[in-house]
Amino acid sequence: MRIVDATETTRLLDYPTLIEAIRAGFAGTVFAPPRQHHAITRAGASPATLLLMPAWQESGAGASGSFMGVKLVSVFPDNATHGKPSVNATYVLMSGETGEPLATIDGQTLTLWRTAATSALAASALARADASRLTMLGAGAMAPHLIAAHASVRPIREVVIWNRTAEASQGLAARLNRPGLQVTATEDRAGAIGWADIVSAATLSHHPLIKGAWLKAGTHVDLVGAYAPDMREADDEAIARATVAVDTRAGMKESGDIAQPLASGVLTEAGIAGDLYDIAAGRLKRRSEAEITLFKSVGHAIEDLAGAVAVWRRLNAPAGAG
Repeated sequence: MRIVDATETTRLLDYPTLIEAIRAGFAGTVFAPPRQHHAITRAGASPATLLLMPAWQESGAGASGSFMGVKLVSVFPDNATHGKPSVNATYVLMSGETGEPLATIDGQTLTLWRTAATSALAASALARADASRLTMLGAGAMAPHLIAAHASVRPIREVVIWNRTAEASQGLAARLNRPGLQVTATEDRAGAIGWADIVSAATLSHHPLIKGAWLKAGTHVDLVGAYAPDMREADDEAIARATVAVDTRAGMKESGDIAQPLASGVLTEAGIAGDLYDIAAGRLKRRSEAEITLFKSVGHAIEDLAGAVAVWRRLNAPAGAG
């Protein structure tokens, strides 16, 4: 069994390949039961959580056989006090024909890549074809991946980064700015949102950062953070003005950006235009240049499996291929 660390995972992945792998995963026959959450009680410490995210392809799928896998995620909130990450993840990839373990892949790195690729897949259907201005809300580990992924499917030429801590957005902008991609930092969140063709948000905000009143006609909104029901990145007006899509309908109540508008009646389940299955099949696309679109992602096991298989195939490609 191969052990693929963070460095090698990054070396083996690229966004065009991964986006198409995720598209194929949602268009094909892949089974993914609901993720399992297991609470872990610990004496004298905060409760921890173990998450299991399994998925498998139909047996015999494709010339290279089928695969199955599971992402194992542990959440230990107290780790931060010891200088360790609170969330750790590992992906175990197995043969779908024999069940034999094939590889253990760094889960954090895989999650960053597949999350950004999923947003880009949605943008490839929902963002205007000429979208060239991107506003990034948040300057954490997810931000550079989202910028790169969106730039792989749309002609992004200018990026503005906003973060609650200005030093973080300034540092990230300086690191990413390069010929052909002008990246700057701003403290004017409203102005940056109103300027953008695509607004991508990856934050831990409990209060809406994107006001619907600030969105210009034709904007695409990409919501990646706010993963819990009490968290929000976009307000009710943004939801009401937009054509709303989600990664999967099964997970749409996990985030406050969808759960809260559903509870208040601002949004109905029937009013959700579609999900990644619809996007992958070509059933959901932007309808007009003026349409405001919004995609909310909470993550799905099909995305992880697609990413892990992409890593495995690149790992085993003949020398000089790809």
